[in-house]
Amino acid sequence: MAFTRATGKHRRPSRLTRTTANVAGVAAITTTGVIGGLAAPALAAADDAAFEHTGLTQAISVGDSLAAGIDAQAAAQRQAADDAAAAKKAEEAAKKKAAEEKRKAEAEAKAKAKKEREAKERAAREAERKRLNTYVSPISGSYVSTGYQTGGAMWSSGSHTGVDFHAASGTPVHAVGAGTVVEAGWGGAYGNNVVIKMNDGTYTQYGHMSSLGVTVGQTVTPGQQIGLSGSTGNSSGPHLHFEARTGPDYGSDIDPVAYLRSHGVHL
Repeated sequence: MAFTRATGKHRRPSRLTRTTANVAGVAAITTTGVIGGLAAPALAAADDAAFEHTGLTQAISVGDSLAAGIDAQAAAQRQAADDAAAAKKAEEAAKKKAAEEKRKAEAEAKAKAKKEREAKERAAREAERKRLNTYVSPISGSYVSTGYQTGGAMWSSGSHTGVDFHAASGTPVHAVGAGTVVEAGWGGAYGNNVVIKMNDGTYTQYGHMSSLGVTVGQTVTPGQQIGLSGSTGNSSGPHLHFEARTGPDYGSDIDPVAYLRSHGVHL
């Protein structure tokens, strides 16, 4: 049975026909100028692609530059922070060093002051010790007018138990050394007299004084005035009777000149 292709307006176009029609359509469109409208999107797409490509390149370029700037700023800030920290550390170190130097200087000054104070105190003690151990003559600038153990009827023992220093009435009488007064008042034949227990354990006596300037129990220093010379008691005239003794009482006398010389007094 033979078949034939139906004809008419409702006949489905063949593939070839459709293809031809499509081509014809394209041609018709081109002829009418519509192709420009169809082509425009394609061209626009191409242009857009080109623009997008260029814009991406610019974005990358700007992004790198911005990142580099941010990194540089961050690095500068870190450097500034490091510099500030270093400066603060240096300042703290300088303050610490200054404080340490000040503390050291104050400690040295304190130690120096203490050393000087101790040296002055030692010097003062030494001077005081030397002063207290110093002996002087009982009458300044005088001399011995009657020697020790000089014989004569005027002395009850038959000899002089001390020495007489030449002195006008009212001449200052001095303690020959440091000690403590154990007697001050009337002493019979000695008149107004003073007996001092010396720091070395010996005793000294001062007789025939017109007035006394010390009392029992009083401590005296070398050269301190203890009274005034006179002629009280068993005396032939103004002078100072001076004795050196091993004890406080009469009869324990020793050579007064030798005693004074042994303590550095030159007569």
